[in-house]
This record gives sequence, structure tokens and C-alpha cells, in this order.
Amino acid sequence: MGQAQFDAFQVIADPTRRQMLRLLSENSLTINSLAGNFDMSRPAVSKHVKILYDGGFISIQDSGRERYCSLNREGFDKLQEWISYYDQFWVSKLKNLETLLNQKPKN
Repeated sequence: MGQAQFDAFQVIADPTRRQMLRLLSENSLTINSLAGNFDMSRPAVSKHVKILYDGGFISIQDSGRERYCSLNREGFDKLQEWISYYDQFWVSKLKNLETLLNQKPKN
């Protein structure tokens, strides 16, 4: 059985994972330190960490017995690509509207 595949929006849909990303934006944390911020079991935290890792939002480095989580750009780049597409869509529509509004009426 293969691992579950999540798109970037599925990864960030969960408020716990969004909070984990916010915490990691301030500092790299060990999985135990990260778990200390949540009222859930260590296995539940590990499951969220795995989803963030598989989605490309975090990297994990082993240092002795500790595993440090840090933000990783890959997952955020996927979100940005999607958002950029619609940014361009709306910019194009607004330019068309501006052109239409700036046309002099024909009498």
C-alpha cells in the first residue's frame, strides 16, 4: 500500500498543521518541542509532521537523537503557483475593464 498523496491545499487545510507552520516560521523545532505546543498524543503530532513533510512544507534533519523540523519552500511554491495563476487572471480582467472604461463613447 503506497503513501497517501495530498495536494498543498489538503496539507494546509488542517488548523493544527497551519499552527505548526506558524511555529516553525519562528524557529526550527524538534518534534518533541513542536508536540509540546499541542494537546494531542505524540503519534498524532507525528502524523501531522509526516503530512507536512510529504507535502514539501517542512524538512527534517536528524541531529543526534533529535529530529529538527524546519520550513521548506517546496510546498509554499505550489501554493504560490496556484495563486499566481488567478492573480494573472484578475489582472487581465481588470485591464480589459480599464480599457473598456477608458474608451471614448461614439456619438
